[in-house]
Amino acid sequence: MIVPITPLRPEECVPDPDAGLGTLRTERGNLPLESLDVTAEVTGLIAAVEVTQGFHNPYDLPLEATYIFPLPPRAAVTAFRMEADDRVIEGLLKERGQARADYDRAIAEGKRAAIAEEDRPDVFSIRVGNIVPGEKVRVRLTLSQPLPYEDGAATFRFPLVVAPRYIPGTPLDDAPAGPGVEPDTDAVPDASRISPPVLLPGFPNPVRLSLAVNVDPAGLDLREMRSSLHVVSIDGTNVSLQPGERLDRDFILRLTFETSTALAMVPDDEDAASGEGTFALTVMPPAGEAVRTPRDVVLVLDRSGSMGGWKMVAARRAAARIVDTLTADDRFAVLSFDTVVEHPEHLPEGLVAATDRNRYRAVEHLARLDARGGTEMLSPIERALGLLTDGERERVLVLVTDGQVGNEDQILERTGARLAQVRVHTVGIDRAVNAGFLGRLAGLGAGRCELVESEDRLDEAMEHIHRRIGAPLVTDLSLKADGFELVPDTVTRAGSLFSGVPLSVFGRYRAANGAAAATLTVRGLAAGGQPWEREVTGAASGNPAVRAVWARARLRTLEDRYAMGDRTLEETIVATSLKYGVLCRFTAFVAIDTKVVAEGGPQHRVVQPVEPPSGWDAPAAGGGQIGFGAQAMAASFAPAAPAPFAAPAGAPEGFAGAPPQSPVLRRPPAPGPRPGRGFTAPARPVPHAFESVRPQLVAELERLRAAEALPDPALAGYLADLGSRLAVLAGHLGGHQELADLARDLVAAERPGADPRGLWRRALTLLTHLTGGDTRPPGVLGTHLQPRDAGGRSTRAFWKRP
Repeated sequence: MIVPITPLRPEECVPDPDAGLGTLRTERGNLPLESLDVTAEVTGLIAAVEVTQGFHNPYDLPLEATYIFPLPPRAAVTAFRMEADDRVIEGLLKERGQARADYDRAIAEGKRAAIAEEDRPDVFSIRVGNIVPGEKVRVRLTLSQPLPYEDGAATFRFPLVVAPRYIPGTPLDDAPAGPGVEPDTDAVPDASRISPPVLLPGFPNPVRLSLAVNVDPAGLDLREMRSSLHVVSIDGTNVSLQPGERLDRDFILRLTFETSTALAMVPDDEDAASGEGTFALTVMPPAGEAVRTPRDVVLVLDRSGSMGGWKMVAARRAAARIVDTLTADDRFAVLSFDTVVEHPEHLPEGLVAATDRNRYRAVEHLARLDARGGTEMLSPIERALGLLTDGERERVLVLVTDGQVGNEDQILERTGARLAQVRVHTVGIDRAVNAGFLGRLAGLGAGRCELVESEDRLDEAMEHIHRRIGAPLVTDLSLKADGFELVPDTVTRAGSLFSGVPLSVFGRYRAANGAAAATLTVRGLAAGGQPWEREVTGAASGNPAVRAVWARARLRTLEDRYAMGDRTLEETIVATSLKYGVLCRFTAFVAIDTKVVAEGGPQHRVVQPVEPPSGWDAPAAGGGQIGFGAQAMAASFAPAAPAPFAAPAGAPEGFAGAPPQSPVLRRPPAPGPRPGRGFTAPARPVPHAFESVRPQLVAELERLRAAEALPDPALAGYLADLGSRLAVLAGHLGGHQELADLARDLVAAERPGADPRGLWRRALTLLTHLTGGDTRPPGVLGTHLQPRDAGGRSTRAFWKRP
């Protein structure tokens, strides 16, 4: 049979500008998130931001909506509010398990409720339950955000999409921790909470975006405002997005003005009699050039699938520029990675002299790299750290990546202690970069994090990178207070002073009775080892954001230490979060209405799909490699069938419900262990065997013996650093009591009254004993053990499994 095919006349097929692959349209819409409104007030180097998310129930049944979204990684979330049916419910900050239990109970009772949780420094989720048919609900988040400043410009960056992240490891048998599209694995036990479904390309814009920034010009010589990724309208000092923009890339606004050295002191309102408060110190770097010392530099370049397109071009150029900064006195190595780690074929493995020939071969290798495969980041970082062992040279690790991995905590647990012994610079290349993780790595290594969001800004960013890879202007910074007291263990790390980048330090203080003035002296070593200092006089301030920004930084430090193995910090983290009213990974905001609106609870659950990040490769037609997530997996374009997402056994946590049947890009879950992994160690906090740390203890013992010849001040500094490393090893073992006790005392070696020689002898005795054939099990396993139910599944809350 022959069937004629005739073309349609133009008037018979009018194009729909909103139509696209997978489009699903109804008169009432099809997705719960209707609008996102962001308003920011910038004052100096801090922005006060309010985020309003508007939800709508287009269905005929009570709805629970879930939205997984990003926030700036250094922002402090200090308030949460739900508004519906002319009712306003203020959220309460509670321990996370308690908040989740309260939310689940309220939903089951038919009450309207909402909960806000943090899963990464820059990834959050909101659930709004019992939205009745046709109802609109708004939730508001209030946050304070510090602005990084360098080379005469501050940057306000607000992320708008959670980009897909590579998830390594073997899938778990436990019930999913969340409703995302990725299975939880032993390397990323909460992968299902950071992997929202992704809309297919061409889907109509589902969310109305409004973003406005007002800059307070008081005291500023504001010379220029420019947006690098969006078209904006500028009216005086007000900047706003043009209508119709999609949530597919970061909003970035750069403000050019001169800042100055200052010390802002904000007293506590609730307990003025205590004399306590929070300070913010800004110190401009001195003029002059740093003196370079011979360096060992390892360049680690991400060539995974998510780096396709313009990002790979930019990464190759950035890496080549870094190689060009090296001098004949330096040694270097180049490691490129996806699921495997490679080095230039015409160069030997390990560090080589930075001769013209070797640098040319390295650049030649970089020019041939293209994007492929997964993002197995742990193995190349470990290999790089294995090369940076010569303490007589400046040791530098440079990581060039988009940072789109899910196993951030596993990487910190395995490498955090060693990263703190080298200088780490990170170069993030993406329009939706994982800035939170890259900032954490750079912070551990007292280096810089440079973000490149477009090809247009690459040359400017390369100039910054060129200086960052060079030596800092002032190192070994310390603070001395006069007229007030620094509260111990509250001051953020001072690090080093780099050209064009002011030093920013936050901390808590206690006022001295009768002091005429408060001054803070910053001391360090300038070029050639010359002493350098700057005295700054304090000025009273009433800006409450200073306290919130400090609390967020303090919580970040504690959470990183927890991820690196110190499981004893859980209570401290929760107490700090609740005391200062700042959301963290161990707490949550919950808002519960007293009115019952839906008997029996929500009968439909939807997870809001997110936009494909701008600049990422779209999935190939008919399957094949997918740019999203950087995984070499075939795409599944069929909507997932509804399936329950039960809470982990024995715990009241939920995200009970199913992903929506909507036009989203999904990846099929792996049925078993994934092949091609560069490592097998789990990220869950299980107690590690003592033998796993014996080689490092042997190395520490050798260095300890060599340190005997140091003068007392230098020995005290060495012992304090040793204490921080031993604390991580103790946590890695599950809480080895002898190591933990020694580490605590060594950390205090630089305090007045300490006995460095006595501490050295004590450390020598214990490390000799531990490495001399004693295979006793660690002293205390405590919270490092995973509670299991009768079926062998973990009952430990997912946010406690770094």
